[in-house]
Amino acid sequence: MASVSYQIANLLEKMTSTDKDFRFMATNDLMTELQKDSIKLDDDSERKVVKMLLRLLEDKNGEVQNLAVKCLGPLVNKVKEYQVEGIVDTLCANMLSDTEQLRDISSIGLKTVISELPLGSNTLAANVCKKITGKLSSAIEKQEDVSVQLEALDILADLLSRFGGLLITFHPMLLNSLLPQLASPRQAVRKRTIVALSHLVMSCNASLYNKLIDHLLEGLSSSTSSSVSRTHIQCIASICRQAGHRFGEQLWRVAPQVLEYSTDADEELREHCLQALEAFVLKCPKEVQPHIPTIIDLCLKMITYDPNYNYEDEEEDGGGEDEEMEDESFTPDADPESDSEEYSDDDDMSWKVRRAAAKCLESVIATRHELLAEMYITVSPALIARFKEREENVKCDILSAYTALLRATRPPPALQMTIVPTDNSPQALLLQRVGGVVRGALRVIRGRSVRARGCALALLRELLAAAPACLADHAARVIRALTPALTDKGTASSMKIETLVFVVCLVRGHGGATMRGHVAALLPAVLCCVHDPFYKVTAEALRVLQTLVKVMRPLDNVGPDGNIQVEPPPEELQQFIHAMYECTLVRLRATDMDQEVKERAIAACGQLLCHFGDFLQPELPICLPIFLERLRNEITRLTTVKALTKVASSPLRIDLRPILTDAVPILGSFLRKNQRALKLSTLVLLDTLVQNYSNAISIELLSKVLMEVPALVCEADLHCAQTALTLVRGACIRVPAALTPEARAALTPNILALAKSPLLQGGALKAMLGVLSALVAADVAGCSRRELLALLVAPVHRLHEHNASAHHIKQLSSQAFHSLAKCVAAVVVEGGSDALEVVRGFLRDAAQPASDAHHMFALLALAEIGRHLDLSSIPNLKEVLLSSFTPSSEEVKSAASYALGSVAVGNLPEFLPFILGEIEAQPKRQYLLLHSLREIISCESCTPEGVEALRPFIPEIWVQLSKHCQCAEEGSRNVVAECLGKLCLLEPKDLLPHLKEFLKSPEPLTRTTAVTAVKFTISDQPQAIDPLLRGCMSELLVPLRDPELGVRRVALVAFNSAAHNKPSLIRDLLPQVLPTIYSETKVKKELIREVEMGPFKHSVDDGLDLRKAAFECMYTLLGTCLDRLDVFEFLRHVEDGLRDHYDIKMLTYLMCARLAQLCPTVVLQRLESLVEPLRATCTMKVKANSVKQEYEKQDELKRSALRAAAALLQIPEAEKNPHLMDFVTQIKSFPDLQPIFESILKDSTGAGGVDSNLMDQS
Repeated sequence: MASVSYQIANLLEKMTSTDKDFRFMATNDLMTELQKDSIKLDDDSERKVVKMLLRLLEDKNGEVQNLAVKCLGPLVNKVKEYQVEGIVDTLCANMLSDTEQLRDISSIGLKTVISELPLGSNTLAANVCKKITGKLSSAIEKQEDVSVQLEALDILADLLSRFGGLLITFHPMLLNSLLPQLASPRQAVRKRTIVALSHLVMSCNASLYNKLIDHLLEGLSSSTSSSVSRTHIQCIASICRQAGHRFGEQLWRVAPQVLEYSTDADEELREHCLQALEAFVLKCPKEVQPHIPTIIDLCLKMITYDPNYNYEDEEEDGGGEDEEMEDESFTPDADPESDSEEYSDDDDMSWKVRRAAAKCLESVIATRHELLAEMYITVSPALIARFKEREENVKCDILSAYTALLRATRPPPALQMTIVPTDNSPQALLLQRVGGVVRGALRVIRGRSVRARGCALALLRELLAAAPACLADHAARVIRALTPALTDKGTASSMKIETLVFVVCLVRGHGGATMRGHVAALLPAVLCCVHDPFYKVTAEALRVLQTLVKVMRPLDNVGPDGNIQVEPPPEELQQFIHAMYECTLVRLRATDMDQEVKERAIAACGQLLCHFGDFLQPELPICLPIFLERLRNEITRLTTVKALTKVASSPLRIDLRPILTDAVPILGSFLRKNQRALKLSTLVLLDTLVQNYSNAISIELLSKVLMEVPALVCEADLHCAQTALTLVRGACIRVPAALTPEARAALTPNILALAKSPLLQGGALKAMLGVLSALVAADVAGCSRRELLALLVAPVHRLHEHNASAHHIKQLSSQAFHSLAKCVAAVVVEGGSDALEVVRGFLRDAAQPASDAHHMFALLALAEIGRHLDLSSIPNLKEVLLSSFTPSSEEVKSAASYALGSVAVGNLPEFLPFILGEIEAQPKRQYLLLHSLREIISCESCTPEGVEALRPFIPEIWVQLSKHCQCAEEGSRNVVAECLGKLCLLEPKDLLPHLKEFLKSPEPLTRTTAVTAVKFTISDQPQAIDPLLRGCMSELLVPLRDPELGVRRVALVAFNSAAHNKPSLIRDLLPQVLPTIYSETKVKKELIREVEMGPFKHSVDDGLDLRKAAFECMYTLLGTCLDRLDVFEFLRHVEDGLRDHYDIKMLTYLMCARLAQLCPTVVLQRLESLVEPLRATCTMKVKANSVKQEYEKQDELKRSALRAAAALLQIPEAEKNPHLMDFVTQIKSFPDLQPIFESILKDSTGAGGVDSNLMDQS
């Protein structure tokens, strides 16, 4: 402390120096000290520092003054409250000084202090604000000195925007002093008054708000001067922009007046009216709805308002003059004969009206997706006609409006199926207009304005996204218009980059066959750009080159024999191959290039060799050593590995022998690196080399590389393990000798450890089975079938030695049992003749099990082997499997039913009738036998051969299942439903009508089963049943209105599945279905009953599951059908859910967070009603004698509510809402909530695009 005081005293002494440099440096050092968090000032130092800084504000040197002002910011948080008040008093007094410089510096000082005051509800901010406010209000009313008035208004606006809520007592006084300023003769005063008023309405009460609106509307109706009308309409627009959530209820009386003034002769007034209408459309979407048609008509009229210019000549000349007009803005000495002589451009304000109209139209387009089809008929042609606009700013806004129209037309990404657009759909109407859009956009692209050309390219990019492949017929014209920009040295680099980015979109957005004819026209310009001196242009040009190579000679044409057919590129394109190679080689060789260019050059060269290696054969000795060099360079090695993978996998079989001897050891060393992407890419490259170049790699080299692989086979990174196992499998098949005893000894323990892992599944498991089969087939020493089998069975036998009980089964997870069984099957099936002997061994284990673990493993092993081999020849197999249905352990029963189903797959005619007969004969085992049947159907549906094998039995299975639709046990019913649904997928035309019949059954349980079966017919992959489902979806959703509670619940689950997996099925039915779903979210008193539990009474809500299912449907619709929802109506039901049961609250908190991201404007309007229930949850106390679970539940609920609050806080302008900010302040005042809230905020800002508010719907 003493050293700090000494240091500060030293600095203060230098600040009194006569030398300005000393004063400057001392103030700078003080600034550095004050910015340290650790600094603590004693009372004496505080007083001296404050006094000195206030004195320096009057310093003669401007730089010292500026630094002194900057010091005030950090100082405010380091000194005591009374010192801050002293600073504020002095600054306020200086504001009224006669010296202009002191006034300016003091006002900057006040702004600095206000911006640095802590936001929490501490007394410091409140006291300081109250101190400043009175003085500002009197300064505003004194009109003698305008500069003081302007500064005071500025500071007041800052103060209200940050601390409006603390000044509630001053609001009436502030409003009274601000309203007269709206009539000030000075425009600057009026503008700043509007800003201050718009910040005031954020936090003032309803009566003051109404008083302000009344004042503005009275002023408008009685106004005779257009400047007053302009001011009042500007103020209305500003209030709407700042406090749109409050403005909605006033719109009914404001909008007609604004619309009335929008046709006034005064151009500025028209502009302000259009800006106000834009604010209404964006901020009050619900309330502005009745006025939308009028607003659209007005905008279409105003967008053509150009009284000083005649466009007719231009149309006659076919657009030549458009370019001339563009020239004018570029060449200072434009043609003296031009139109501009007749009037001065400076006096022409009509462009502002047109720009405001374009922006207003854009806001309508962006918010009114339900009017899209209508807008394509009215708005689209009007906008296209205005692409000829002469004023650059307006032209850009018109293009931006049309881009917004295209963006709104994009098919939603969630739609899994490509739907042919209906006649009047926006997509179909757009396709009719493509020609006009392209003509208009190309006309702009040929012009001179860089900004407008950029907007036109963005429009064409959006056009490709909205209507994929729509430019096929116009590609030649588009390319002709684009190439001059790429070859002209005078074109700005940014323009070249944007053009090249568009070319990539154009080429990728159309099939190779469509674009191949246009490559010759494009290539010279692209090659010219590769030589461009600016590195970003070069990098982008190389990316285009890479894309064009794929089009020139595609390598994905599969012939009838299943092999890839490579055809030579067209004659006219062959001449470009060497030119492309030469210019890429120049960039590949250069070592002093930018990193991005290096990477793109490597990738482009790799692509060239991959597609044209046969044409570039003589160049390989020059080019491949450069690749080797780049492989040794840490910065370029990853890109080189990827490029070499392309070359190595080319069907042209490029000769890589010159570099393989050097490259393979380098690649082996990469497997030891920490960089995961490098390891993965290297494994893929090595696998490709083993597949295609195994003869060219020496066994010694390959065995050294394989020694590096075992370390990668571990559960820590399953994707890496999978890729490593694929490489080992390839080596076993192609070069078994490379798997030396050392490599095998290192590999086997890791493979076994991974086989036991509970995490092993999917691709990694498949790769593991592939490796085991390959090891047995290749007869690798030490990996014979018998040895591998013993190793795989050992972990289970070890359990028995440990006196295995059910508890010990847990040491090996059930997933590990399944994985080990699959591995055993892979080894046995590959092992040939004595496979049946092994099966008999497992059958003995199942008949006389040493323990549950043994029993379960034997059954699973039989199951996996039985899938691949026909085991019907083995006596007493059925008896052993059926007797395994009786043990006490559920895990063994489940394994037995799985085994019976899997064994049946090996021989359907033998086993399937037996299983169907048992289902009939054994009611007690029915559940397990149905599981066996489900296993058969699931397994056989995966392959076309399986479906054909199962087809003859389908009618028999259906009849058997239909007898069990009314099972009393829900588990059995669900399995029956799943089987029915999966059978429907196999024979949709025959079976779907039967399923519809079940839906009409008088029995509630049959209807429940049928609805659940419908859910299983809707998968996320395209199926043959989809067109049939679309045709009868409304019939299938009738159970949503079923009188039975259980049927309605499963109907909601089925609807949710459709909305999640195939939204296109239900999108058009939403208007009829949504009211039903919304009605199910209500708490129904008649479904709540009281149950007596001893002396206590307990309420049971039978409608809870139904409500939960309805809210889950709503959540899903948010992600897949947002454009079909009325978000205001939707939010009303979400608000009800925020006050419901624990489970539903958790769901609605997630929905709040999603809505805040997807529809921030609407949520902003309803913030008040969302904040209150969140506040209630966060301030709720658990009863003192509650159990531990109740506390945990409450904590989780609070955490979710805080997540929702954090998401609401991310909405732009949410921080201006007093209710939300009050709630946030309250959260921060609770010591238990504050740290949680801070960490949530930190996560949400640092998530980097990962959405933490998504529910797992898998």
